[in-house]
Amino acid sequence: MTRKRLNKDDLSLWQKVTERTEKLDLNQLFRAEIDGPAPSPPQIHKTTSVIMGKPNPKPRRSTHDLMPSLPDQIRKSPVQMDSKAFTKLKRGKLNPEGRIDLHGMTLDRAHPALTRFILNAHKNGKRLVLVITGKGKMRDEGGPIPVRHGVLRHQVPQWLSMPPLASAVLQVSQAHISHGGGGAYYVYLRRQR
Repeated sequence: MTRKRLNKDDLSLWQKVTERTEKLDLNQLFRAEIDGPAPSPPQIHKTTSVIMGKPNPKPRRSTHDLMPSLPDQIRKSPVQMDSKAFTKLKRGKLNPEGRIDLHGMTLDRAHPALTRFILNAHKNGKRLVLVITGKGKMRDEGGPIPVRHGVLRHQVPQWLSMPPLASAVLQVSQAHISHGGGGAYYVYLRRQR
């Protein structure tokens, strides 16, 4: 591969960029992340123990705000429907008026099928439908990037919360074990106006 030499315009642009930049002190930049802001040298606290001439770093506080799991997100979402009906729903006492099985479909086939099914069910005045996604296959081979378990299981709630389905959907809840448990969702639809 041959290296291209910069022309005069590129050089003048580069000089303008370098004139307006400041050099970063990497030691200061990463020190704050490891043990908080460094105290100025003359004001070291008496209670800090010193080993090998340096103060012990403070215990590292986790700054990561991990996203809750999908079942936790759905469980913690506010109840939009009648609380009595919601309690029956969670106990598996309400029977779905329709169901769709997306199990084994690809994302590009499942999305239009789900959209058609939900909009038709809403148009026909149905209130409770069951969407079966399956639990998904474990495909993580232990690489550096984790692979999501159950692509449809994670994607369906997002599709249900976006237009055009969001206007028809009142509540999404994980199905009772008798209707599929973690591999299915109850979708409670709004009344048609």
